Amino acid sequence: MSVAAKTLENSISSTSTARRELYFLNWFRVAQAIVYSLLAFWAAGSKGLDPNLPVLAKVVAALSLGYALIALLRTRAWLLRPVLYTSAAITVDIFIAITAVFAMHNARLGIAMMLVVNLAGAALVLPMRLALFFAALATLGMLGQVFLGSQFHGFDGELLESGLFGIVYLAAAGMCNILGRQMRASEALAQKRGLDLANLAQVNELIIRRMKTGVLLVDDGNQVHQFNESAWMLLGSPSIGQRDLGTLAPELSRRLFHWRHYNKLDETSIALAEGVPEIVPRFTRLAANDDSNILIFLDDTSLVSRRAEELTLASLGRLSASIAHEIRNPLAAIRYSAQLLAESEDLVQGDQRMVEIINNHCSRLNEIIENILQLSRRERSRPETLDLNAWALNFVDEYSESNDLGGDSLRAIVQPTAVEAVIDPQHLQQVIWNLVQNALRYGRMPGEPARVMLISRAASESGPPLLEVVDRGPGIPTKVAAQIFEPFYTTHEYGTGLGLYLCKQMCDANQAELEYVPVAGGGSCFRITLALTAQPPKSDS
Repeated sequence: MSVAAKTLENSISSTSTARRELYFLNWFRVAQAIVYSLLAFWAAGSKGLDPNLPVLAKVVAALSLGYALIALLRTRAWLLRPVLYTSAAITVDIFIAITAVFAMHNARLGIAMMLVVNLAGAALVLPMRLALFFAALATLGMLGQVFLGSQFHGFDGELLESGLFGIVYLAAAGMCNILGRQMRASEALAQKRGLDLANLAQVNELIIRRMKTGVLLVDDGNQVHQFNESAWMLLGSPSIGQRDLGTLAPELSRRLFHWRHYNKLDETSIALAEGVPEIVPRFTRLAANDDSNILIFLDDTSLVSRRAEELTLASLGRLSASIAHEIRNPLAAIRYSAQLLAESEDLVQGDQRMVEIINNHCSRLNEIIENILQLSRRERSRPETLDLNAWALNFVDEYSESNDLGGDSLRAIVQPTAVEAVIDPQHLQQVIWNLVQNALRYGRMPGEPARVMLISRAASESGPPLLEVVDRGPGIPTKVAAQIFEPFYTTHEYGTGLGLYLCKQMCDANQAELEYVPVAGGGSCFRITLALTAQPPKSDS
């Protein structure tokens, strides 16, 4: 989760907590104002509760009721800046309470006790220092009204009482502030844990949905509660409203019944619908000895077969490499013996022809062995960023220096701007070398020299880079072109059929695509579509 998302989540959590606390405080202020009004307007004739300053008491009650109603209506606006508005509100509460004690002295204990609730509620929202500051302010106010009352009305003996209320104010503010922080921390932790659980549930649901194995949850009434995408496909893509397993897959329902009641599991493969792969069902309970909910796993037998085939091919590849390695030694001995035999002075012309045939076939066998060994020990690609223009020019120079082209021609066609791609340079060298050799050998018209071009370009302005080996020969027939990348397929008498297969494999290892493209007017084009280089992210400015 991003920092912005976490900040927003914490803000929402704190706002939700503050909303509850502020609503409680403002509703309490309304009740408090009603009490002030009852004391000021209806307790005037009662003994022990009558106000000593009736006019001031009525003014305080009226102001308190109006202020409480306004505060209640403005609670949602206060949530924007809760600390500021709570500080202002508690200041007004303290002023009204002290004035009420002064005007309705006989009810001072009840008024002072109600002020405890105001201070405690504000302490839930305010920081510790502010909470203690307003508690101290209320204490000073209570002590101050004692001195003012003694000076003007002769009240005395209440200093200890006001001091004890001050201690209660400070203790209530401190404890409620600590309680508020713990409450907000617990709520934030619970919300975070809930979010983590929701994310985990979402991840689990996504994993199950994307599993290749079909998963169904079936209750004791044979109703399907949930199934993933693979199960939906293996069931024949039924409508969402179909939930009865007996209707969706009668054979699967029958096997579940026998497994649930007789503990018999039929592991033969079945197809649950027409045109879907065969599956092998497996059943498991969500809890031991609980048949209320059963998980059914549908294993696609085609996936298992493909995996077994891949393992078989890998084993055959290793076996082929071992056999090829063992053949090299006797093959070398045969070739060496043939060479010694060719040097004999008594060798007749017919025998010399036989020796040439032996040498030719030994060379062909050796080439096949080298290709098989190269395929089996091929290293992982180490991609680099290359400029295909410069690479193509260097390749043509290197190939021309290493090989006698005779009357044939090999040239590079590059672009004025750089064409960058990502590929292993060693693999690219082997692929292009093989393609160029094939083009020079087979890409010529009868009686004419071969003309081969190595072209570096981009598919479009923002498209992938391309590297093409083009010749002007007779081309490749369509039926043959469909099989040229298969192993051991060749149309040449002495070909091994592994060259293009190896090129294809090396391109695949570098996330590149090798394809044959016919050339209009005659000729062949082997095109390699390479991976783009990583582009830097665009700035927002």
